[in-house]
Amino acid sequence: MTYSIVARDPNTGDLGVAVQSHWFAAGDVVMWAEPGVGAVATQALAEAAHGALGLQLMRAGKSASEALAARLAADDGRDHRQVAMVDATGRIAAHTGSRCLHEAGHRAGAGFSAQANMMMNATVWDAMAGTYERAADEDLPHRLLDALDAAEAEGGDIRGKQAAGILVVKGNPSEKPWEDTIVHLRVDDHPEPLPELRRLVELKFSYDKLDSAEKLELAGDLEGAFRIQMEAVSAFPDNPEFAFWTAVSLAAHDRAEEARETIRVAFRAHPGWEELLRRMAADGFVDVSRETIAMLLPDSGA
Repeated sequence: MTYSIVARDPNTGDLGVAVQSHWFAAGDVVMWAEPGVGAVATQALAEAAHGALGLQLMRAGKSASEALAARLAADDGRDHRQVAMVDATGRIAAHTGSRCLHEAGHRAGAGFSAQANMMMNATVWDAMAGTYERAADEDLPHRLLDALDAAEAEGGDIRGKQAAGILVVKGNPSEKPWEDTIVHLRVDDHPEPLPELRRLVELKFSYDKLDSAEKLELAGDLEGAFRIQMEAVSAFPDNPEFAFWTAVSLAAHDRAEEARETIRVAFRAHPGWEELLRRMAADGFVDVSRETIAMLLPDSGA
């Protein structure tokens, strides 16, 4: 009782799946992906084994079509299932069982498949596919989000909205598997799951910018680091985390006035940020003079 999309980015090889459903924590069941292997969406009367074992078959060298055929052959409930798979080369396989509640169907294209069941209208999967194809200039996470929005605009799940999720992994596994997931976020119970999911994706990418800025700062590219930090601050001006760490970097590089303006966002959010700054200064975690620390704190009178 869900709409979803699986896809491989033809430019990067990244693999992803995104979903929305009026079912609590739907992403936990529907979304499966593994770097260098593929992505799977399993829904309708969902069988989670099609996700885990579908990836296992593709990991062993089976194409998406071969993996899906093998899984369906072993499933007596196949007529009630809806499953889509994309493998690491972009080959697609999709199945909508004959007993899936209408409106139900799927549309496969180059490197992607959009599928839905128990929809208000039979236009949902075509709308998803068309939107995904037109968004070719965007990165994979945003193309997937756009496809979900298109489904909702066509009426979406006949029961309404509740949960959404997105999982995108790199096209090739690295020696640091903990870095191979690009985004993995879920909204398990929310009156507007798609706007909330998009907000979380943008927030996640802004946190990624802080990590990138730290690397630039360590490499000596201070202006590049500050530019990226301020992009995060501008995108989420009320986020105390972005404000605090950006201000600390500014203060450590003789930009105390800018730091003082920026850090106020954190201080207004929670008094613990003030104490954190004091402790970091006392323990030598920041290379900032006592005079600058005093100027940053709200009780400085500055």
